[in-house]
This record gives sequence, C-alpha cells and structure tokens, in this order.
Amino acid sequence: MAIEFKLPELGENIEGGDVVSVLVSEGDSVSEGQSILEIEAGKASMEIPSPAAGTISKLLVAQGDTVSVGQHVLTLDADAAAAPAEKVKEEPVKEEAPKAEEPVKEEKPAPEPAPVAPAPEPAPAVAAPEPTPAPVVETPKSEKKKAVSAAPNVRRLARELGLDIQQVQTANKNGRISLEDVKSYARAMIATGGGASTYQPVKPHGIQGEVRAEKMSAVRKATMEHMAHCWSTIPHVTQHDTADITRLNELRKRLSGSAEASGVKLTITAMLVSIVTGALRRFPNFNASIDAQNAQILYKDYYNIGIAVDTDKGLMVPVIRDADHLSMTEIAAALTTVSQKAREGQIALQDLQGGTFTISNLGGIGGSFFTPIVNSPEVAILGVGRGSKDAEGRLQMPLSLSYDHRVIDGADGARFLRWIVEAIEEPIYFYMES
Repeated sequence: MAIEFKLPELGENIEGGDVVSVLVSEGDSVSEGQSILEIEAGKASMEIPSPAAGTISKLLVAQGDTVSVGQHVLTLDADAAAAPAEKVKEEPVKEEAPKAEEPVKEEKPAPEPAPVAPAPEPAPAVAAPEPTPAPVVETPKSEKKKAVSAAPNVRRLARELGLDIQQVQTANKNGRISLEDVKSYARAMIATGGGASTYQPVKPHGIQGEVRAEKMSAVRKATMEHMAHCWSTIPHVTQHDTADITRLNELRKRLSGSAEASGVKLTITAMLVSIVTGALRRFPNFNASIDAQNAQILYKDYYNIGIAVDTDKGLMVPVIRDADHLSMTEIAAALTTVSQKAREGQIALQDLQGGTFTISNLGGIGGSFFTPIVNSPEVAILGVGRGSKDAEGRLQMPLSLSYDHRVIDGADGARFLRWIVEAIEEPIYFYMES
C-alpha cells in the first residue's frame, strides 16, 4: 500500500524548514521509526522518522529544499503488515485529489471549503487567490460560528495578539490560515491604526548596481520573522544603567577554583543568570506573558532564562530551565552545555523554547549600551555591554533593559534595573540572602 508521507508538525509556531539531508534513497527499505530526513527549522535540526516499515518508492525533496508542514515529501510502499495501521492516513490524501471532481464526490467536506466552492472554475490554480479574499470579508455574519481551518499554534498566536481569527484572510487555495497570514494581518492592523487592510511584502527598491542574492538560511529566516513580529507587536521601552562589577569579578575569581574542579568555567554571564532570577522572583511582572484575547497577564512561577548565543548560523537563544533551583556552578555548567550545542548545530528544538526572560551579553564582542528586542511571548530582556575601567580603575558594565510597556511601567523598569545593579555591586549580600 502506498503512503503519501507529509511533513508532520515540527513544533510550536513552526511552519516548515530546510532539508539539511535526505537520509534515504528511492528503493531503500526502511523500518518504522527510522530517520528518513533531517530538517532545520526554528533554528534547530531534527530527524524525521518513517511512519511505517516499507520501501521508498518516490522522493519529492532534495537537500537544500524548503518544505512546509503538510507538504508531500515522499511516497512509501508500506509492508503488508503495516498497511492496516496506515489505512486511516490515506483518507486525508483522497480529499485533495477530488478537487477536479468536487461536484460529484465531495458532499461531506463541502461546509469547510464553502468560501471556495462558489467559484465556478476550480480547475485553474491562478484564479484561486481572487475568490478567497471576498468571501472572508463579505460573509463574516453567516460564517462567524463556523470553524476556521487553522493549526493550534496559529490559533494560539491569534489569541496572543488579540485578533479575531475569522477576520484573517488567506491566499491558500485550501483556505487554511497560516502563521504568516496572522502576522501579516497583525502588521496591517498596526500600520493602519486598526483598519482592515492586507499587508503586502514589497521588494527592495532603489538598487542601482549589481547585487548578489543568497537564499536565507532557516535560522536567518526564523530570526527575521520572529524579530519582525516582536518589534511590530510589542511597545518597547529601553532603560540604561551602569553597574560596578569590580566586586562581582573578584568573587568570580575566588569561586573559579572550586568550579573548575567540577569541570566548569564560571563566567559573569552565569552569575548574571543567578542575579536576574532573583530579580524576577521579586518583580513577577517581568516573568510574565500577555493573554490579549482574555485581557489577562500570565505570571509564571517558573524561571527559564534564555541566553542569546552568536553562532555561525546566526542568533540562537537556548534556555536554562528552572534557574531558581540551580546553584551558580550548575548554572555555569548548563550555560556551557547549551551554548556549545547551539554553536555546533546540535541544539534540540525544546532547548530553544519555553524561556521566560532573556539575557543578551555582547561583552565578549564589544560595545556599550544598545536596545535589545523583547523576545515574545516574554515581556523583558536584559542587554549587557562590555565592561571597562573608569578613572578610578573600577570595572563598569553597561546594562540595557527593554520591556513591554503594556505590562511594565517606567517606574517598575527603573526599580527592576536598580535592584540588579545593587545585587551586582554587592554580590555577597545577594548570595547571602539567596
């Protein structure tokens, strides 16, 4: 029995990725669960297992291709023993084929593709985008209570942004709303002050010389989309301060011996994770997220600290989980592990998700103050610049705190940042309290 294998869900807010390698060839025999593709998505690489035992009869993707969730990537001739278990998977495939025979065979699916059904010419693919926008706008009253075709992560994003998903338009021929549709609708709403216009990406203009075009890597594309979403949907405020880290650095040197005995290098960043976690426990509105759909603030009773890491592939933010339950040495060990995995391209998707606050330390590269972008759905991020000695020979470190003004007021931002500065400047008292 032939199985049309489609790319499965890869993770929250992940719509697809790039094919890093194809691990099988046509004619190969595979077992159920055997890795058949390696996909880079959401800044992480993952192997996709075979759904059943059988023989690869047709490969539809190659290394370097960009694939979407739900896309047909290969055909598998399942073994007879596996065939009964896979019969259910063949049913959705039949729904796509009858598009040309819709009037004859498809009675039950008719309610969902209702906006597309009135089009008298379903065969031409080019004509499909024209009919779709009009039904979405013209029939909201009659369609309001009908189910919208969208994945759970798409619905979740719409809820977080406070959007009515039934008002989101899509050019997809199957009427299924994607993450990009929701993001485009949100950007259009912001740009028009709430007006109902459709966002249309434009090509760069004003180029007057030769250019060299390169396809974005999966990491760069994910960064582009996420940062655009964060910047366009979060009202940012950034406050700056300077901390005297002379005593903190002296403490680091005194503790380095015992840390190195455990095979760990103690860094200022690891110590900052511990201090920031203490600040988050005292200022819970910095360890929160917004539920715009229900007009709620979600205060989190766990502390997962994301660390921005510069890699050859681009920016990654691995997460140190449950930082409030870790000693400074354990934080340093976890920081070393996740940073190394990120730089070597071995980071798992779950290691990049679930953060509640992010630290971006550019001290190793240089620079002073900057304006870090809040990593949604978090509400704040701490930027750290390179420390330098002042006229008295004391080491001063620039700090930049960006936060979501919907949740955090300026006075709270100042208090939070001052608390961190004081903990840095008097680390002994901080660790005694902890």
